[in-house]
Amino acid sequence: MGRKEEMPARRKNSDKKYLETMIKISKAITSDLYLEDILKLVVKLTASVMGAKICALWLLNDDSKELKIGATQAMSPEYLKERVIKIGEGIVGLVAKNREPIVIKDVATDERYKEKTLAKKEGLVSMLSVPMLVKDKIIGVINIYTVEPQDFTKSDIDLLSAAANQSAVAIENTELMVKTKVIQEELETRKKVEKAKGVLMKEQGFSEDEAFNTIRKASMNRRVSMKAIAEAIILSFEISKGSKK
Repeated sequence: MGRKEEMPARRKNSDKKYLETMIKISKAITSDLYLEDILKLVVKLTASVMGAKICALWLLNDDSKELKIGATQAMSPEYLKERVIKIGEGIVGLVAKNREPIVIKDVATDERYKEKTLAKKEGLVSMLSVPMLVKDKIIGVINIYTVEPQDFTKSDIDLLSAAANQSAVAIENTELMVKTKVIQEELETRKKVEKAKGVLMKEQGFSEDEAFNTIRKASMNRRVSMKAIAEAIILSFEISKGSKK
């Protein structure tokens, strides 16, 4: 009788910890923390609530189609060595390719797992790996490893998947912000260069090509941006114009 009451209570405590963890992750993602700090916090919280020795977040490079560790709470020099995994290679690569979680009870006996020597040195036994997705786009993969055999439950998979997808959204939003900032900077530079070209064409009698080449050459010779050269030309013209009044 006592055992029947114990199991639901344990499950309830586990669910409570999972919920608390997801709340903390959600707060971190909507905070003013840098992306690197957010991802470090995600792996730390996830490892703690799931009782994992290692939680590692692998990020996909869209150009090379390779994955590298973007964050982990692991301290082992062996595990922290820089490694690159191609899509379709090993467990991480398979999860990225198929976009489906993989559960391994014992990495030492699973043929798909390629880093058995490292696992043996670190004492890693069971593994859960899930994709990081934003809609249908793969951003990366999150793994957890335990040092004891673990039967990962649906709740375990759901929690890790939620953490993975929250992280993916944070990464996607950050990349979007960076791209937007770059585009805005490019537009601002273009506006400044066009205005400076107009000044040179009017004041110096340059053609449009001559004005542009003058700005570009000055930028290269002085090793400063074309925007900075354009701003200097515009400022010089405005000062000169003001002194003539």
